[in-house]
Amino acid sequence: MAAHATPTDAEQVELELAAQDPPEGEAVKRQKSLTIGAVCKALAQEFPDISISKIRYLEDQKLLTPRRTPGGYRLYTQGDVARLRTILRMQRDEFLPLRVIRQELAAGRSPEAPPVPGRVGRQGARAWRPSVSVREATGALYSIDDVLEETKAEAKLVRELEEYGVVKGEMRGGVRYFDETEREIIAAVAELARYGVGGRNLRVFRSSADREANLLQQILAPALRSRNPERRKEAVDALENLAAVATHLKHLLLIRDLRKIVR
Repeated sequence: MAAHATPTDAEQVELELAAQDPPEGEAVKRQKSLTIGAVCKALAQEFPDISISKIRYLEDQKLLTPRRTPGGYRLYTQGDVARLRTILRMQRDEFLPLRVIRQELAAGRSPEAPPVPGRVGRQGARAWRPSVSVREATGALYSIDDVLEETKAEAKLVRELEEYGVVKGEMRGGVRYFDETEREIIAAVAELARYGVGGRNLRVFRSSADREANLLQQILAPALRSRNPERRKEAVDALENLAAVATHLKHLLLIRDLRKIVR
């Protein structure tokens, strides 16, 4: 008796869709849908680090909602792919955390919209867009279990980050909690860890951030300590702007140096 080959995921999806015998209009729509593997392949040229696990993570974060076949396979429409491309561009070009990306999409950010690294501010000065606010956060805290589940980081990696002072967290009732910024830091480091970057390698990032924070503090210290609420608010706005400029400048310098490597 001849052996039967096990169908691939893509072939299995086609078999399930065929078995449903959809109306002609629906069949045409489904022909334009892509499996998660096909989506990765379609976006790989623009986003070389795209992976199935990363797409699944974005779905876990409620940023994507692909349709499922009865067998549980994900199917992505062209609209889903455009939305995913927009999310990846906002991460890469604007350094936006997922929380801000979710807000942008909810506000109607168009997939065709260009990156927005800055805008015109008062008196014609360029006001840069911060990816994370320096103002007080929401106050939300996430247990270590929640952080590990959402970021797919390993507990060992989080312990390394604590050891090297990259994240601190706080103990409550015997459980360690992290705020939303530290959760995003852990998610970013977990992505770096896929390429062999460990907690000990991140001291260079921590040292650089400390030096930049001290520099910006020196520039705006008098205004930030002012008792005048309006002056202090202007100083915080300026601090946000300077932080965004510094972030964009670091990105440009990094890209410039990396281009020398790939020549």
